[in-house]
Amino acid sequence: MGIGGYFGLELRKGTDYHSKAIRINSGRNAFEYILKVKAYRKVYLPYFTCDVMLEPIRKLKLEYEFYHLNDKFEPLFDFSNVKKDETFIYTNYFGLFDHIITKLVNKCPNIVIDNAQAFFSKPLAGVDTFYSARKFFGVPDGAYLYINNSSSGICENLPENNVADRFEHLLKCIEIGPEEGYEAFKKNSKRFVGEPIKKMSLLSQRLLEGLNYQFVAEKRKSNFQFLYYQLKEKNLLDFFYDGHTVPMVYPFLTDKEDLKSKLIKQKIFVATYWPNVIDWCDSNSLEHRLAKNILHLPIDQRYGKSEMKTIGDFIKNYG
Repeated sequence: MGIGGYFGLELRKGTDYHSKAIRINSGRNAFEYILKVKAYRKVYLPYFTCDVMLEPIRKLKLEYEFYHLNDKFEPLFDFSNVKKDETFIYTNYFGLFDHIITKLVNKCPNIVIDNAQAFFSKPLAGVDTFYSARKFFGVPDGAYLYINNSSSGICENLPENNVADRFEHLLKCIEIGPEEGYEAFKKNSKRFVGEPIKKMSLLSQRLLEGLNYQFVAEKRKSNFQFLYYQLKEKNLLDFFYDGHTVPMVYPFLTDKEDLKSKLIKQKIFVATYWPNVIDWCDSNSLEHRLAKNILHLPIDQRYGKSEMKTIGDFIKNYG
């Protein structure tokens, strides 16, 4: 690199949260990395998951089988079925279920933890785990991977992802708001489909090295706790929050099917997760109900108690 020339983005040089992890371009490719290195033949995965998880499984032509959850988000599964060349994947839903993972790792040595919704949850020693940076921060790509055996060396031979042309949605979000940038956001998301495993882009890495992670974690926990106590009597989802984990969203289960559209009209944007589950599962199943009726309320670091009060008051007073 030469000396001089025009100025680029000036980013604070710090340390990213998962500095000891392997940096990959996307969560699904981190999952593919694990499947390749471990040479698994079959994958057991939850019905309640994003359909992109099937992309690496189908790409590698692996067998797969779905399992159900109970209402505590615990797997309904006989772990004696998992053979040495098979793996079981568990999703840390909303970033709330570290305590379930602690139990599961003792039941299944071949477990893979999907921490895409639990960026701040630490990996357990010897447990293959992956994370998605895009679900928590404004970056164009980025995932982290901890794997118990990286001796294949495939990481060293990976090309670096180039994302210089994938900032449109991030810039529009700042300058003219997320509504105007949403189409660009969807366009960027589609670019991950079929994308090969690459190293995380240098741009995303530099952005992630400049973040104040303590601030982000405390803000998310504070916002979540505010909604937890404000809405727990109306939330049909029964869970306990101990204040230790750092959630991605506040999951609010409701039987009011028009509440989501009413929130959006109030410019309270509620993400839709995993509509594929509605097609995969019987209409009487728990997973179908969760996918259809959970509202994923924003509690991220951009907001404080004022915004949380706006969300909570609207829901409490609705209907």
